[in-house]
Amino acid sequence: MSQSPAHRPAPPHSRPAGPAQPAIPAYHPRPSFDAVPERSRWRYKPRRAFWRSRAVRASAVILVLALCALVILALVREQTGTAGFLVGLGLALLPVPLLMAAFRWLDRVEPGPWKNLLFSFAWGAFAAALVAIVANTFATRWIATATADPTSADTLGATVVAPVVEESAKAAAILLVFLFRRRDFTGLVDGVVIAGFTATGFAFTENILYLGSAFGEDQEFGASGIGSVTAATFFVRVVMSPFAHPLFTVLTGIGFGIAAMTARRRRVVRVVLPVLGLLLAMGVHALWNGSTTFGPWGFVAVYGAFMLPALGLLTWLAVWTRQRELRTIAAELPAYASAGWLTADEPLALSSMRARSLARDYASRAFGPAAARSVGEYEAFATTLAFLRHRARRGAADRDFTAREQELLHHMWQRKATAAPALTFAARATGRVWTPPPHRDYAGYNPYRY
Repeated sequence: MSQSPAHRPAPPHSRPAGPAQPAIPAYHPRPSFDAVPERSRWRYKPRRAFWRSRAVRASAVILVLALCALVILALVREQTGTAGFLVGLGLALLPVPLLMAAFRWLDRVEPGPWKNLLFSFAWGAFAAALVAIVANTFATRWIATATADPTSADTLGATVVAPVVEESAKAAAILLVFLFRRRDFTGLVDGVVIAGFTATGFAFTENILYLGSAFGEDQEFGASGIGSVTAATFFVRVVMSPFAHPLFTVLTGIGFGIAAMTARRRRVVRVVLPVLGLLLAMGVHALWNGSTTFGPWGFVAVYGAFMLPALGLLTWLAVWTRQRELRTIAAELPAYASAGWLTADEPLALSSMRARSLARDYASRAFGPAAARSVGEYEAFATTLAFLRHRARRGAADRDFTAREQELLHHMWQRKATAAPALTFAARATGRVWTPPPHRDYAGYNPYRY
């Protein structure tokens, strides 16, 4: 803040016990944000080396993924034939929109950028799949040659080699987003969503291979209909277990997500958690792949006794975490309301998905689509601000906390005239309005303490 570096202290009864927290910037009717200057006030633009340019880096990533796509799709087509490839492609596409929509729904509180999700999907579908098919094939052939037992080599490759190779290849996408898009990777939900998109892409390419190969086998032996290998493969991989690969890789994502929430000073924990998640993903993957070796009912036993309960548990955890994010918003934003940045009802509206949607609808009806977009952006910035302060309270704040806080407040202030009335309306329409106790003199009273 350029006008005054002083911050308004919080009332004594609103200060939680524990370590000191960053002060809330004092609100002014027309604040000035030197930390976020307008473009006309920019004076110095540091020169970057050619290879450090964002455009160059993005182009390099796109080029690598495109080359991986060409190679892996050519390999799959070579193994399945053109007809098998097209049939497998059509059938493998069916579960993709449903899985992507489910993971995107989990991310509605603070939606991550689509570019991160598309990168994760493309990495899983092309880069990770290419690494897996090359490494698995090489390892299985090497084991078969060393042991002179092709049957045991196939079993060992499926239960030991494939889980290690595939989960490591998929985890690379999560690691890259975690390292290079750290601002967008702040908690458990982010880890789950990035892992889910990566695994969905990987399963998509793998399903093309399996379904295309099954179709080629049916063409060779003249099988068709429900009794065909293609129908059986489709039922097992697309109907019964489209969540298998996402379930495995989400365990790695949970490890990265918890690490993102952990204080920076706990470096060992931040390294160990992703590794533990990856090892657990490999173990579950190995159990799933090895279920067919347990006898004719092994697959059914593992599916019913382990996979379905694990899916239910992880689904509950993801939904609970999403609700926890809403509670975090309700707990952190009142400090900014007390300082004057928000109205008293805004934190209550922002902590309800129904109220947020109603606010956008109200703005659209009253002022048009541009106003609705402005309210949506305001909600996103306010959510990010709440999580930023929450991480600071936990000792996991980034070094640029102050500049980032001012940047978010600046964007919110620009949209406040449109968003504040819409959110206040939504809070009252949904009954999420704070009413002070009638017996209390609430001058200077903190309504969020109770």
